[in-house]
Amino acid sequence: MNLSTKQLRAFLALRDVRNFTQAAERCHLSQSAFSALIGNLERDAGVRLFDRSTRRVELTPEGEAFAESAALLIADFDKICEDLRDRVDVRGGRVSIAALPSIAAGLLPELLQDFHERHPGVQLDLFDVLSDECIALVRRGRADFAIAALGPDMTGLDATPFCTDSYYLVCHRAHPLAAKRRIRPEHLAQYPFINLARNTSIRQQLDMALQPLRLRGVMEVEQLATAAALVVHQLGFTVIPELALFPFRHEALAIKPLRLDGLVRHLYVIRLQNRSLSIAADTFLQQVLQARRA
Repeated sequence: MNLSTKQLRAFLALRDVRNFTQAAERCHLSQSAFSALIGNLERDAGVRLFDRSTRRVELTPEGEAFAESAALLIADFDKICEDLRDRVDVRGGRVSIAALPSIAAGLLPELLQDFHERHPGVQLDLFDVLSDECIALVRRGRADFAIAALGPDMTGLDATPFCTDSYYLVCHRAHPLAAKRRIRPEHLAQYPFINLARNTSIRQQLDMALQPLRLRGVMEVEQLATAAALVVHQLGFTVIPELALFPFRHEALAIKPLRLDGLVRHLYVIRLQNRSLSIAADTFLQQVLQARRA
């Protein structure tokens, strides 16, 4: 049996008003077209659903049993259509973003707040993780897109350049490096250094740019806020890309440009190849890209 929503709506209208003329008007059909719909429904079902008389139309026992299921089917169908319209109008759905901690804490909060105010019905998920995990979340379909550095294996992924991030030296204002006009690699090797974890893109790029020079690492931490606190307390200096500088904006700290060959961070918007984003996810991505261009 192949029922249509048009047949079901006609059936429910006739159940409600028990009159062919009134039910046809409710469905915006001629009486002959409406009668044909009900007749085809009963023929497809193989059973009479209504008893007709000159004065009244009544449901048969089979019609009574069918009515409850028909109402549920139409309610479910209307809910599906409403959900789809909400997605099209960005009133519903979900957006899941994976981003480096520096992006998640620095760039995204204001954009997420603005998006939530415009589209309060959209569920927002944010994963603040390192690049490898950002890429893994996109591969597993848990994140719609990521903002991260490239990984060693980008098979099946699309990477669109997002920004280029310069690096800065951060030290206490009383540190000898704070007085230097231009920082050279040999200057860095003279003083205790606060390292970020080896699995961070920041650490990996810094190590590559300084080869074969090795810094005098005294501590290795994972969190930017921890590194900032250690530098404030004069346990060493550190090197941080521009978009990650927000925890280091402290009156006791000096922030100086660090120009070394090859020391630049390239970040990308990473997503699955040949996979469309939901309307909600694409709307937020376009907002992110527009904010970055601005």
